[in-house]
Amino acid sequence: MSTLAVRKTRPAAGTTPGTAQGPPRRRRTALVPTLTLALGALYCLLPVVWVVVAATKSGSELFSTFTFLPGTGFTDNVGDLSAYRDGVYWRWMANSALYAGLGALLSTAVSAVSGYALATYRFRGREALFNVLLAGVLMPPVILAVPQYLLLAEAGMTDSYLSVLLPQVLSPYGVYLARIYAAATVPADVVEAGRMDGAGEWRIFIRIALPMMVPGLVTVFLFQFVAVWNNFLLPYIMLSDDEKFPITLGLHTLLEQGASTPALYTLVITGAFLAVLPLVALFLVVQRFWSLDLLSGAVKS
Repeated sequence: MSTLAVRKTRPAAGTTPGTAQGPPRRRRTALVPTLTLALGALYCLLPVVWVVVAATKSGSELFSTFTFLPGTGFTDNVGDLSAYRDGVYWRWMANSALYAGLGALLSTAVSAVSGYALATYRFRGREALFNVLLAGVLMPPVILAVPQYLLLAEAGMTDSYLSVLLPQVLSPYGVYLARIYAAATVPADVVEAGRMDGAGEWRIFIRIALPMMVPGLVTVFLFQFVAVWNNFLLPYIMLSDDEKFPITLGLHTLLEQGASTPALYTLVITGAFLAVLPLVALFLVVQRFWSLDLLSGAVKS
């Protein structure tokens, strides 16, 4: 009698015995969301690519060559921009760094204290005060800029560095973010334990609450820095001396002069390209600490 050898095959890894084996399933790609995101990215990045390419072109190449074909005049453009009015462009850049850096730092400090107080303490009128701050988020900047100008004009502070710095110290959106983050990351038990150990309220805030709020405050600083750096309306209303202009207002005046002097167009484009680089560098640097802090916060929690 011949023996029948029955060969049993092992099921493939990741499959259930007894089930039919077929070709590996392809991962389904959500086509519509992917195309929507791709179009959104193209819409946002296309002007940036145009500025990067146009900054490399000389005055003769700017309107005579293909739009996205790089030119050969980038170094000459940077030299001409640096030589324009004895380097006033770099003064505008330094002014922007002062307004954005110091303004964002002060705004973050005010937001941290205000957000922590609104999240931790119970007092009469707390919610009404918070709702007033939220209303400030919804206000268009142009509605606030005119009263701010009138107030600072009464104090004799227009056309000064303080006239641009002071209105941006209080950020309703920063206070809102700080309150939400403080309520989520600073446990009431930890604050109460600090009080039982004899620590004062200020020491509890500095030594206990503030380290827990760092990831949220980094976000507030980044948002506020970008908002102040890109701000045009407030300096346009407050300042008349172009030595105090930020980069946005300086490039605007340069563009207006370009209407009568087309050779300045290359300087405007090169200046716009150089003005974006500090924001990109800041985002890359802060993003590193941002990720680390979020990770450490998650581990601590």
